[in-house]
Amino acid sequence: MMGRTPRSGLLGEARRMKILEWLQEEGTARVRDLADAFSVSEVTVRQDLEKLEADGHIVREHGGAFLKSVTQQVQALALHHMVNMDAKRRIGRAAAAMVANGETVILDSGSTTSEVAMQLTEHEGLTVITNALNIAVMLGGLPNFEIHMPGGHFKPPTLSLSGERSADYFRGLFAQKLFLATAAISVEAGLTFPSLSDIPVKRAMIDSASEVILVADSSKIGRRSFSSLGGVEQIHTLVTDDAIRDEDRAALEAAGVKVVIA
Repeated sequence: MMGRTPRSGLLGEARRMKILEWLQEEGTARVRDLADAFSVSEVTVRQDLEKLEADGHIVREHGGAFLKSVTQQVQALALHHMVNMDAKRRIGRAAAAMVANGETVILDSGSTTSEVAMQLTEHEGLTVITNALNIAVMLGGLPNFEIHMPGGHFKPPTLSLSGERSADYFRGLFAQKLFLATAAISVEAGLTFPSLSDIPVKRAMIDSASEVILVADSSKIGRRSFSSLGGVEQIHTLVTDDAIRDEDRAALEAAGVKVVIA
């Protein structure tokens, strides 16, 4: 079942890191929304934001805060989560090799799915549906590609469109494959994300695809983020890197997920 995971018991430092992850995903946040999400007072949230601002991560504004680097990132069409890139490039190559010419594929937003997109440029006759502005720009100029995008709310750090309006766009569409991103995955917690806004569109993407392929580097496996998309049974294949722990691989395979090592 989708929704948030309990966060009311988080201590100060752990809560501030989750708030920072929220801002790194959304770009901005209102104090009242954070207070509601983390089940703390608005005074506590303001104190958390003061600390994050003092550490140089964010800029506070009336009623909320925004990520300090977001303006420059959007102007440069640069994603925020650019870590573990060697592993993500390998994952991108392995995932792109699963696509046949002429297929219709959905590409979720994110740094790993962007690597999948980069490896698709030699394919022929693809129809690509994506909520990621950078992926649309990357592939939109190729003469043998047809690119479609939803509307919705623009999220600067991920250069993506999200929310209910984006989800509505996918209803009634059909794709052979979805390449899905996640912030964290575990057999116990399922697929989880830093904030709530992406959940509807990711659910709609899953419902539109015959095959769901999760692309996630091994640092995301065995972890839990803030909001839940649901269990691992929603995905058919996980493409990850060779640093995955043996116990995590065994647990995922026991849950019915095919694990491909890039």
